[in-house]
Amino acid sequence: MDKATKKRMDALMREKIDVVPYDPKWPQHYAELEGKLKRLLPRRLVQRIAHIGSTAVPGLSAKPIIDVQVEVNDMEEVKNEMVPLLEAEGYEFIWRPSIGEDAPYYAWFIKRDANGARTEHVHVVSPDKASVDRIIFRDHLCRHPEAAAAYEALKTELARKHAKDRVAYTLGKSEFIQAALLDARSEKIRR
Repeated sequence: MDKATKKRMDALMREKIDVVPYDPKWPQHYAELEGKLKRLLPRRLVQRIAHIGSTAVPGLSAKPIIDVQVEVNDMEEVKNEMVPLLEAEGYEFIWRPSIGEDAPYYAWFIKRDANGARTEHVHVVSPDKASVDRIIFRDHLCRHPEAAAAYEALKTELARKHAKDRVAYTLGKSEFIQAALLDARSEKIRR
């Protein structure tokens, strides 16, 4: 990662974290965003568009940012074709590493409101285990309100403790997410 990107990533990771009560407008915001992305992005590149993250779980408090995962079949074409399209729509682009050692890079697009608050994250990724896990985790929380409530409590506490440290906030959720993924996979085997 070059110095400018590292500096930008460091600044982004120190932006304040706010976990707010569920907003029933989030599904509509996502539906509109998905429609826009389907019209805008090259169809031959896009394999799947999915609402991920806590705003995709009905009733769950979350950072008020709609997270969208766009799985594509060619990351090089993302740089050449998708980046200019989304930048023209007002998205900030960052070529960023996933969290973890030797994690792959992906295209991350951030949209902000007039006050500079994040409103949308578009994560453009190659389909892999991590992209599948994000959907499995979302679906698990939707099926298990008790797990969603425990996750909400954890996120609220982490946001309080790490209000300006998004890396610590994210890492603090890792153990819970891994346990939920194990539960989800065990549940699938039992069916």
